[in-house]
Amino acid sequence: MFSDLSIVQKIAVWALPVLLAITLHEVAHGWVARWLGDNTAAAQGRLSLNPLAHIDPVGTLLVPGLLLLLGGFLFGWAKPVPVNFRNLRNPKRDMAIVAAAGPLTNLAMAVGWVVLLRIALAMPSAEGLWEGLRYMAVAGVSINLALMVLNLIPLPPLDGGRVAVGLLPMNAALALSRVEPYGMMILVLLMVTGVLGQIMGPPMMLSQALLFSLVGLR
Repeated sequence: MFSDLSIVQKIAVWALPVLLAITLHEVAHGWVARWLGDNTAAAQGRLSLNPLAHIDPVGTLLVPGLLLLLGGFLFGWAKPVPVNFRNLRNPKRDMAIVAAAGPLTNLAMAVGWVVLLRIALAMPSAEGLWEGLRYMAVAGVSINLALMVLNLIPLPPLDGGRVAVGLLPMNAALALSRVEPYGMMILVLLMVTGVLGQIMGPPMMLSQALLFSLVGLR
């Protein structure tokens, strides 16, 4: 859908959805952590909705920009919101809840973008504002589903890994938590070998199909 756009148009279409997806994902972790007893993110000013408080030069700018140029599926990351799990009322359980907040927020945003897409498609104008909103809504659905699916992979330090650590029996949770120092290296290896795309592709397509069906799109 985006192949007919210039690089400037692609940046204009993707910039807002990417910034919202990454920023609200991280802020959600901090909001839920504060609700469960940890005020670390709030004390460091990381509950702000200002994207500048969360931008990671590599994960928010460089990686999405390169993927946009290369035509791969788009994803990225922000500076992780600090959470001190020892401050949580029930650290093991609450760690899973805090981690789940990010992907659930991306799911909520994907629903919002698909509703906007349905409204934009119902408008009679094929050009101008509504055409731009259609492109942006599709980008919003795509980036949020990509972040949701990526972060649900049960590999620490991804959110899915932290959820798994919080839900598994103690021995299994400890064993999985020991993978965390190597998690990002494993993730990069999966990405460069193409395995990550194979893992994420089917659940992303299924999620997108379900969302489109939700608003009557096929």
